Amino acid sequence: MNNYKTVFFAIGILLIILGFFMLIPFFVQWIYLEKDATFLYSSSVTSFVGILLVLTNLEENRKLNLHQAFLLTTLSWLSIAIFGCLPFVLSDLDITFVDSFFESMSGITTTGSTIISNLDSTPKSFLIWRAILQWLGGIGIIVMAITVLPLLNVGGMQLFRMESSDTAEKILPKAREVTLIISTIYVALTLACSVSYWVFGMNTFDSIAHAMTTIATGGFSTYSDSIGFFKNPKIEIVSIIFIISGSLPFIAYIKFIKGDKKIFFKDVQIKGLMYIFFSSVLLMFLYLLLNNTGYDFLENLRISTFNVVSILSGTGYVTSDFGLWGKFPLVFFVFLMFVGGCAGSTTCGIKIFRFQILGIFILNQIKKLVYPHGVFTLKYNNEKISNTFIYSIITFVFLYFFIFFVLAALLSLNGLDFISSISGAATAISNVGPGLGDVIGPNGNFQDLPDFSKLSLSLGMLLGRLELFAVLVLFFPSFWKN
Repeated sequence: MNNYKTVFFAIGILLIILGFFMLIPFFVQWIYLEKDATFLYSSSVTSFVGILLVLTNLEENRKLNLHQAFLLTTLSWLSIAIFGCLPFVLSDLDITFVDSFFESMSGITTTGSTIISNLDSTPKSFLIWRAILQWLGGIGIIVMAITVLPLLNVGGMQLFRMESSDTAEKILPKAREVTLIISTIYVALTLACSVSYWVFGMNTFDSIAHAMTTIATGGFSTYSDSIGFFKNPKIEIVSIIFIISGSLPFIAYIKFIKGDKKIFFKDVQIKGLMYIFFSSVLLMFLYLLLNNTGYDFLENLRISTFNVVSILSGTGYVTSDFGLWGKFPLVFFVFLMFVGGCAGSTTCGIKIFRFQILGIFILNQIKKLVYPHGVFTLKYNNEKISNTFIYSIITFVFLYFFIFFVLAALLSLNGLDFISSISGAATAISNVGPGLGDVIGPNGNFQDLPDFSKLSLSLGMLLGRLELFAVLVLFFPSFWKN
């Protein structure tokens, strides 16, 4: 076990941080006169276990090799999901452990699926805790996507390896430096979003809770009707702006601060996101316009933009039941679920850069057919792409869809209908939130699903959030051999 001292030490630190954040809902309980010490007990247990892990795994030279990095990546998310569900388990909300774990996993992976049927009457302390889980999950995946995942060489994430972080032993020192910078940017965006929500009509509590889940592109709301509860176009526009802000790669923010003022206009991944965004909005706008949905021009444009941004980014906020719009939006939104946003952002899905690189690869193969003796170099963002890198992308995409179909099959075996099974699997592995259909659609939730389905979806959320391979490698016996 000595080989894993650094892993358990890091997990201990994360649990101490989680225990500290549990005190925020405790103070919310005090402010809103909710006579319950659930969060105080949960904080005490979580912090105690965290301190125990830290004290029993102290060593002078804390280094993290590649083997340990894989283990830490999965265990950190899993442990936070387990301890994050303690408040739900200990509460008077009558939530089972499986439901609590599902809600916690949905929060920390910024998925946004929920088992709580009536959010309007749920104690505010639990509403803010759901928002905090997503907010922590958002900043956590950004740091991991920039510092750890590129070193694991899975799914093409090595393309985003930062300078001077080319060895696994430098993960922890680099993570501390990057976390400080990213945290400052992340908090600034959250505050700006919260103030904007408050200015345009939300009360203080709702503005803070929604700002956390907006920047994290998580989608948890304080109301069952989500953003649609407010019936306020200005709030929807604020949502659109800050969801896009969270969907951009945070490495671009860092470069902008360091002097590269044109980074948002020249980054290939950002341009790809904007292209998909504008073309998808135009397509949905025209569809709603031609099908006489009853919206006027500006309302149609706003609703099209909001729903495209929400689904593409994996946020999952809803303002209306798009399941009533016809067959095309359902199919189109499932496609957008798979696309996702930029690598190094809070969004999920396959990611824009993988589609761009696959497009470059396909065009290159067509050129080779036309010019059999030609020599063509693959480049992305002015960097040469090797065949090994391409194979990594293709393997990731294949595995992504394979796991999607396995999840859908498991859900159908458990009694779910075709639409619910397909959309449930897609929303889990793509970390989007609401599915399609009457059960788990925009106006439904996951409460009535069997426990086996909830656990399957929870695994899908974890796999999708951690880029598949970081989790799957732990199931190979060879991984555990010295």
